[in-house]
Amino acid sequence: MSIRVLLSDDHRIVREGLRSLLEKEPDIKVVGEAEDGYSTIELARKLKPQVVVMDVTMPGLNGIEATHQITKEMPNIKVLALSMHTDQRFIEGMLRAGAIGYLPKDCASEELVLAIRTVLSNQTYLSPSIADVVRRDYLSQRRGADISVSYVLTEREREVLQLMAEGKNTKEIASRLQVSVKTIETFRQHIMQKLNLHSLAELTKYAIREGLTSLED
Repeated sequence: MSIRVLLSDDHRIVREGLRSLLEKEPDIKVVGEAEDGYSTIELARKLKPQVVVMDVTMPGLNGIEATHQITKEMPNIKVLALSMHTDQRFIEGMLRAGAIGYLPKDCASEELVLAIRTVLSNQTYLSPSIADVVRRDYLSQRRGADISVSYVLTEREREVLQLMAEGKNTKEIASRLQVSVKTIETFRQHIMQKLNLHSLAELTKYAIREGLTSLED
């Protein structure tokens, strides 16, 4: 069964581009397009999409308010923010409103597809650059306290990190999780970017410290 996706953006050329990209995926179906927050809510009620790809700044009713109304009225719908805005106030606004994913508009099409599939499974998806903003903001609020940043990793990313730390190679992890080798390589890249770590040794130490693996240091 195809994933039913509603596109919400005030620029027609953006919606058309997104539709063209997503309809190349056999498991994704774009069921509608909206140009502002109000029409997004109306179409969400009418078309019952599983995922709404939501712009943040739109005329009439912005994406933050539209997200709040949709997630309150239709909690089964997952909202994935896709925006040119990558500063903390927009990210926080969307996440507080109920979005469970956030991507910058300059992300690769493969990442958008991955994010749609991730949020559909009720997992949070933050692009590495967005996760870094969230992490830095949280760290600054804690004034340098020694805290965990595991919250910026998705459940699947934590699973991949554990398997990496336990010595599994890319092919073994892909086989275990029943995904492609390329997908695992993408996960690994995102994990390193989000945690600002640059080697398997650093990832292993991090996984041990955070309790993601029972390996001895």
